[in-house]
Amino acid sequence: MQNKDFQIVVLAKQVPDTKNVGKDAMNADGTINRAALPAIFNPDDMKALEMALMCRDRIKAENNINVKVTVITMGPPRANEIIREALYRGADDGFVVSDKRFAASDTLATSYALSMAIKKLGHYDVVFTGRQAIDGDTAQVGPQTAEKLDVPQITYADELIAVTPDTIRLKRVLQHGIEIVETKLPALVTVHGNAKECRSRHAHLVIKRKNTEIPMWSADDINPDYERLGLKGSPTKVKNIENVVLTKKESITINSDDEGIRGLIEDLTASHIF
Repeated sequence: MQNKDFQIVVLAKQVPDTKNVGKDAMNADGTINRAALPAIFNPDDMKALEMALMCRDRIKAENNINVKVTVITMGPPRANEIIREALYRGADDGFVVSDKRFAASDTLATSYALSMAIKKLGHYDVVFTGRQAIDGDTAQVGPQTAEKLDVPQITYADELIAVTPDTIRLKRVLQHGIEIVETKLPALVTVHGNAKECRSRHAHLVIKRKNTEIPMWSADDINPDYERLGLKGSPTKVKNIENVVLTKKESITINSDDEGIRGLIEDLTASHIF
């Protein structure tokens, strides 16, 4: 087999920290007030970064080829913070896809823009991304991106079993068990939150990469069909968002006998919980 460069892409997203949701977290129109919440590296995407770095380490150890991990994020200019965070942990380079014409993108428009950014890179072998983002929880962007790239996809991956320049084998989590799945490359992998935690920052990389200029790609740079971007390319429309606050009611004591259990079932049935 001829030696070739092996290109790994990681799709990552900067998201609002939903663990710190306060009274100012929602705007009057029902959208997220992102200015009121700290921005973080999406947790599942951080797991995807670790799997990508592990993939690079194995390929380099077992094959005489160059391997590169490139991180791509779509968002406002400040999203370059997560590219820099990825560089501190071992990624080789990264790009921010940022343009006002991407505003109001749903998963369909987002996956289209990301697929065009990946194509701009040229050659790629495997794309890793988190299963879902904590600000949307749709788990749609990864699979939709794979469809637009016309490559196989493995979803819910939580362990890298083996990788060669031509194939990848992973363990994936299912509701009632696990599967070991192998596919030919190129392919796209979505990484489950149960996967291995990402390695820590490396002090040497922090010193070396803290002033690295992060390239920005506009919509024009990825050569898209502009009708498929932003609001124009987003058929999903949010009709209404409600902020639900759970309140505690009085407790009920149930006897641990047949009569008590029967009464509980009758109450749950009457409340349409059963």
